[in-house]
Amino acid sequence: MAETPPDHLSSNPSSPFYDEAALERGVGIRFKGVEKTNVEEYSVSEGWIRVAAGTAKDRAGNPMTILLRGPVEPYFRDAPADTAK
Repeated sequence: MAETPPDHLSSNPSSPFYDEAALERGVGIRFKGVEKTNVEEYSVSEGWIRVAAGTAKDRAGNPMTILLRGPVEPYFRDAPADTAK
């Protein structure tokens, strides 16, 4: 796995941008210089994040989200797992 997180990542398993390996490693997001912990999806190249809007749910039971635009800086929280032992 690369040392930089993917350009576009989603935590929803039904999304085409879902990457289980990256999510297991732990991806942190800085948005406009502030650490965000409630990010559902992000895109670095397009400059946006999608965050949950409180506790509201849509009719399918998924959290309602809002799109925020600005500079996105993803990073890995954990070091890569050493597989060669």
